[in-house]
Amino acid sequence: MASQATPNFQIPPEMRSFAEQSVEQARKAFDTVMNAAQSAVSSFEGQAAAAQAGAKDVQRKAFAFAEHNVDASFEFAQKLLSAKTGEEMVKMHADYVKSQMETLGEQARELGQTSTRAGAHTKD
Repeated sequence: MASQATPNFQIPPEMRSFAEQSVEQARKAFDTVMNAAQSAVSSFEGQAAAAQAGAKDVQRKAFAFAEHNVDASFEFAQKLLSAKTGEEMVKMHADYVKSQMETLGEQARELGQTSTRAGAHTKD
């Protein structure tokens, strides 16, 4: 008796494209954070020692945020590939986008606060 092969789950091209777009969106968000961090760090160059210390703090935070965001993007991409249905993929994507928007908002606020504190120290 011939055994019947179980068909492999294949992600439809539309869903794969959707997943690729999600990863690309995450990459763009990462690039945006990195550009903002680099701009913040660059604006502090040439300042007094207090400003330099503040810039280093902004830079450290920005890179930590970037690392976190990239990790989240790759975790999402990996999770997305485990989806069993298109509906599951859409829900995962919606949850991921919502979470990333919240995270990026929090990170932007924290970078702004850190930058403000660094600027305040240069006036002292």
